Amino acid sequence: KYGTRVQRLSLNAGFTCPTRDGKIDKEGCIYCNEKGFSPMSGTRLTLAKQIEKAIDCAKERYGAGKFIAYFQNATNTYAPCSKLKKAYDTIRHYPDIVGLYISTRPDCVDEKKLDLIESYSKDYDVWIEYGLQSAHDRTLKFINRRHTFHDFAEAAAMTAKRKIKVGAHVILGLPGETRDDMLKTAEKIAVLPVSGIKLHVLHVLKGTRLEKYYNKGDINLLSFNEYVKTVCGFLEIINPNCVVFRLVSDANPDFLVAPRWIN
Repeated sequence: KYGTRVQRLSLNAGFTCPTRDGKIDKEGCIYCNEKGFSPMSGTRLTLAKQIEKAIDCAKERYGAGKFIAYFQNATNTYAPCSKLKKAYDTIRHYPDIVGLYISTRPDCVDEKKLDLIESYSKDYDVWIEYGLQSAHDRTLKFINRRHTFHDFAEAAAMTAKRKIKVGAHVILGLPGETRDDMLKTAEKIAVLPVSGIKLHVLHVLKGTRLEKYYNKGDINLLSFNEYVKTVCGFLEIINPNCVVFRLVSDANPDFLVAPRWIN
């Protein structure tokens, strides 16, 4: 489409989450430690400096010529529209940025915020990537997502009516889920207006509640072969037009407890 390699730039706009700041909880998701997966976790750099640094790195490492601004850390629609606009507008100073991808929760969007995000579709390829993780409410409750599958379905429908593509983040191997449970998540996603999927394997990071469960032997993680088998089944079910953003997660080795095969 763009005649050159296009690379994501992971950005931290300094937002938080309603499960961290006390609005609905203070504990966050049981598996979350941003230092384990985000290169910009805890950064003090401005968004402009983050973009410039990431562009230089992507050009040198990957030979990229165009870029996607990926607002990754925390919940990137969890703020007033004025603050969101100020953050998103930073990308307008960089002509080689062609995409705006926003990672958020399905319970943190509304019509006004979607109006704002849709306005960027005139100039950029715009996606909202919603953290679903599982279509099973019992699982969402256990991992402390504090939203439901219905919330995701509503957000996806509301978003897809606009010039915004919908992505879904899914974690395979969540506690208590069988392979059939995971494939049921694929079935439920397949009938929704979801244009992209990002698959992760459940992995344990230091400093999380999940690590405590793992150390006590309360959870089992998928082996490499089990994960591959599940991913293959998942891909056979989702809409064939659905973009696959990623097939497996990775993590900072300094924070990864298990499974080691992901790195």
